[in-house]
Amino acid sequence: MVWDRIALALVIIGALNWGAIGLFGFDVVAFICGGQMAVLSRIIYSVVGIAGLWCVSLLFRDNTVTEASV
Repeated sequence: MVWDRIALALVIIGALNWGAIGLFGFDVVAFICGGQMAVLSRIIYSVVGIAGLWCVSLLFRDNTVTEASV
């Protein structure tokens, strides 16, 4: 459950970055980390990508709530 929320937050951050690129041509991650090819930028892009893959699994999970899990 915690991993799901962390992954979702990272995907939202990545989506906002892509929105900034699409609307304004401005890459926030590259600006903060020193360019798209900087090591820190590439790590952030990789972590966000892995979070996106994790969130794909959310689409296929059974999220029914039972009394035992509440």
